[in-house]
Amino acid sequence: VKNLNPFWGEEYTLHLPMGFHTLTFYVMDEDTIGHDDVIGKISLSKEVIANQSKGLDNWLNLTRVDPDEEVQGEIHVALELHRDAQTTCLRCHIVEARDLAPRDITGTSDPFTRILYNNLSAETSIIKKTRFPHWDETLELCLDEAGEAESGSVTLEVWDWDMVGKNDFLGKVRSAQDQTGWFRLLPLGNSEDDAGGKLGALRLKVRLAEERILPSLYYQPLIDLLVEAVISPTEVDDPTPLTLLEEVTTVESRQDIAMTLVKIFLGQGLVVPFLDYLNTREVHHTTDPNTLFRSNSLASKAMEQFMKAVGMIYLHEVLKPIINRIFEEKKYIELDPCKIDLNRCRRISFKGSVSEEEVRESSVGMLQTYLNSIMEAIVNSVSQCPLAMRVVFKQLHKRVEEQFPEPENEDVKYLAISGFFFLRFFAPAILTPKLFHLRDHHADTRTSRTLLLLAKALQSVGNLGLQLGHGKEQWMAPLHPIILCSVASIKDFLDKLIDVDHDSGCDVPQRAVFLPSVTVKEGFLQKHKAEGPQLLKRFAFKKRYFWLSSEMLSYAKTPDWQARSSVPIQCVCAVERVDENAFQLQNVMQVITRDPEGQLHTMYLQCKNVNELNQWLSAIRKASIYNERMLPSFHPGAHRGNKWTCCLQSERSALGCSRTHSAVTLGDWSDPLDPDAEAQTIYKELLQGRDKLRYVSFSENSPSHCHCKLNQGACVNVFCFQIVSV
Repeated sequence: VKNLNPFWGEEYTLHLPMGFHTLTFYVMDEDTIGHDDVIGKISLSKEVIANQSKGLDNWLNLTRVDPDEEVQGEIHVALELHRDAQTTCLRCHIVEARDLAPRDITGTSDPFTRILYNNLSAETSIIKKTRFPHWDETLELCLDEAGEAESGSVTLEVWDWDMVGKNDFLGKVRSAQDQTGWFRLLPLGNSEDDAGGKLGALRLKVRLAEERILPSLYYQPLIDLLVEAVISPTEVDDPTPLTLLEEVTTVESRQDIAMTLVKIFLGQGLVVPFLDYLNTREVHHTTDPNTLFRSNSLASKAMEQFMKAVGMIYLHEVLKPIINRIFEEKKYIELDPCKIDLNRCRRISFKGSVSEEEVRESSVGMLQTYLNSIMEAIVNSVSQCPLAMRVVFKQLHKRVEEQFPEPENEDVKYLAISGFFFLRFFAPAILTPKLFHLRDHHADTRTSRTLLLLAKALQSVGNLGLQLGHGKEQWMAPLHPIILCSVASIKDFLDKLIDVDHDSGCDVPQRAVFLPSVTVKEGFLQKHKAEGPQLLKRFAFKKRYFWLSSEMLSYAKTPDWQARSSVPIQCVCAVERVDENAFQLQNVMQVITRDPEGQLHTMYLQCKNVNELNQWLSAIRKASIYNERMLPSFHPGAHRGNKWTCCLQSERSALGCSRTHSAVTLGDWSDPLDPDAEAQTIYKELLQGRDKLRYVSFSENSPSHCHCKLNQGACVNVFCFQIVSV
């Protein structure tokens, strides 16, 4: 809002088609009335992104946006030069086009194609309101002289027809006379002006990960190897595929690998024993209790990702009220004498000038109030904490106590839990609430400073006050008394947290499941029901307010509408994306349900953007993850005109042409992935480290270790051979 130097700090994962050419970022000026204005854009080719193995991270100047350059999509044509005794004709069979740029206010276009050869031209018919036109027309250009057939190239232009005003350019193709296939549409070729930075610059971090995902059966040997290490643990020092995986990962890749492993074991229902396996090894190999879980090990990263996977609703319940209060009050708080701005204090004070001491006293009082509220909310949240987290912490407590039983190490078992709970979960959420979806926008400078000071204080609480007074920030000393007073209540809280009856994770729901009374997601969506009379497109999708709990997906006309329609979650048998060409609309998903008679029903829901689409996909999949009779396949298109738009089958009840995705996203801000993609990530990491694995196999001195590693290495290499040979 009213900012020429905005900071977003947002991260998105986009699933792009394998054949994409360019990724473009547009910077827009939001207008309350009328269309948003385009400030500029940055276009990155696939080659530019792919050439940076660790990703592109740079400031890039915005370029001007020329409508004639904003093209996308491909066209399918067949060109043939036909000669006989009297004439020479150029025949162009224009089949179809796909993914054309939207030029109309409805988000579609009215495309037609024009063929140009020397001074001759011909046009196809106009296909109304589509970005995926199908012409199947043949255009002929009869050449007067034989010489005309020997020179020049064929140009195909795609235009959006407008009843009023000039037509809009959609792209062109230059081709030889005898060619057939799909051709990428290109812009007119106007020179692109970067404006010398006059339009501003955008800092981007972009990384391309290109994978080819194979059918599930090819990944099953790897999944079996990973699972076996957890369900049939050997001696702590024995190598397993998981230990080999940690050896070949780098510090940079370890977080992604940990996140992927958590997803895999969540899907297998084994995330609790998986974490216990990693934590047991980590504790066993730690000789100095002061260094326990202080490194970026696979165990540490896996615990972080696990807490985000199962604890986000819990985090919101505990922190959101106090975070909202801090944002609303916008108090000026500062303890560091070097950073106190008295001029800023005067502007917000009605008493005239204030001294540094008064600022510090006021700041200490406000920080104590906020910190007390946070601590009170946390220590009273035992019953709200997900059972899976409590069981994992109980097992961690037990492993640490077994490894460090000495009286002088009494606090280590508490520090191990609080290190994850406070330092790696609650403190980061307080520091950057937007990244944890506690707020829609980042904090302003003043609020951000308050959150930083509170995060520092909470870190000291997580360390049980053991490091107070040893750091450089001695100006935090006024908060030391309240931190030390919190230590006893924190230990008592941790004791209650791990006081659960489940000694193993076998009975614990492993996926992120919710209490029946909790509304896990709500908001406006555009709803369309597949059955019934087919309405005009503008009336087909109706705005409705939706609520999702672990039992029901409900909707009504408005949030306060008394009468609600509901779909039981136990009836959901697929939650999938919908292709854009199904309704000529973006960000559409489908919820397929089965009624008591066994009939399938499909509800189409349009979200306002891709981020919201991913969140709803993730939330409904989480709620329905334990449902029986889930569909193995679905139709990514819609049944219109007596046929499916995806596979052209005529029967509405025809089997789906694409397999469904049963996986659950790790966090609502991520794009939902499927188990095969997760397994591919692990396989790729092992494949890249195969040389190191071979070296490790032959470099171990112990014969028993060498034998075991050779066996494991052989399993991995056989699996690699199976994949590569497909």
